[in-house]
Amino acid sequence: MRVLVTGGAGFIGSEYVRQRLRTDPALRVTVLDSLTYSGVEANLASVAGHPGYRFVRGDICDPDVVDQVMAGHDAVVHFAAESHVDRSIEGAGPFVRTNVVGTQVLLDAALRHRVGRFLHVSTDEVYGSISEGSWTETSPLAPNSPYSASKSAADLLVLAYHRTHGLDVVVTRCTNNYGSHQFPEKVVPLFITNLIDGRSVPLYGDGRNIRDWLHVSDHCRGIDLALRRGRAGEIYHIGGGTEVSNHKLTGLLLDAVGADWDRVEYVPDRKGHDLRYSLDDGKIREELGYAPQITFAEGLAATVAWYRENRSWWEPLKAAAEPR
Repeated sequence: MRVLVTGGAGFIGSEYVRQRLRTDPALRVTVLDSLTYSGVEANLASVAGHPGYRFVRGDICDPDVVDQVMAGHDAVVHFAAESHVDRSIEGAGPFVRTNVVGTQVLLDAALRHRVGRFLHVSTDEVYGSISEGSWTETSPLAPNSPYSASKSAADLLVLAYHRTHGLDVVVTRCTNNYGSHQFPEKVVPLFITNLIDGRSVPLYGDGRNIRDWLHVSDHCRGIDLALRRGRAGEIYHIGGGTEVSNHKLTGLLLDAVGADWDRVEYVPDRKGHDLRYSLDDGKIREELGYAPQITFAEGLAATVAWYRENRSWWEPLKAAAEPR
C-alpha cells in the first residue's frame, strides 16, 4: 500500500509513520508537511533511511503541490491541522485556512487521482462539552472554540465528498493524546518540561475540567484499524478510557517529577473552556477490535521519562517559542 500522510512530522502523525513502517515493511509512506512551528522533521529521524519512506515539504493549501504529491497513492491519512485552542482564540485565520481550506484542497486532489481511501483525523472537541454520559458518532456537532469549529467544518466537508462524489472516506475522532514528541505548548509536555526546569505550571481556573486521555500509540493503532477495515462514510471514536480532571492530572505530574503544589500557578480560565469531553468508542471496539493497550499510569510514566531523557529535543522548541 502507498499512503500519503499529511502532517506526518507532527506529534501524532510522526508516531503513526514510525509505528506503521516498523510493523509493515512493505508499506510505502510519503509524508507531506510544511514544517510549521510544531512540525519537527527530527521526529522522523528513525525512519529517514527506510526504503519505504519519502518526505516532501509542502503546504496542504497549495493545490499544485498537493496534486503532484497525491498522484500514485492508494490512501491518504490526514493529520495536518492547526490544533492549539489558545492560539485559535488569539487568531482564527490560520485554523480556517489549514483545517478547512487545506482539507478541501486534499479532497479535490484525492477525488481527481481516484485515491482508494481518505482517512480524516479529527477530535472529540467538535461536540462541545458534555456534563454526563458520552457522545456517540451520531451526536450533533456543537463546537465552542475556533479550533473545534474549523475541525467540525473539515469533518463535514469530508463526509460531503463521500455523499456527493462517492469518495471513500473515514473520519476518526479521538480524545486527548499524550506521549513522546508532543510539542511543549500542550498541557502534559508543558507541565513536565516546566517542572523539570524548576518553573511553575499554569492551571486554568479551578482545574475541574475533565478529559479522557489516550496514549498516542494506541490512537495510531486505532487509526490504522479504521484505515484498513473501517466502513466507507463512517465515523469512528477512538478513546483511552481514562477520564481525569486537570487538577488531578496536575497532581500526578507533580508527583512524577517530585514537585509540590507551590509550583502551581492558578490562572484565569480559558475563554469558552469546555468542562468535559467523553467519547463512546463501542463502535470501533465492536466492529474493528480496537482496545487501548497502554494504561494511563504506565503511559504517563514513560512520557515523563522521555522528556527527562530528551531535553535536546524540547529545549530549543521552548526557547524559540518564548516571547522576545
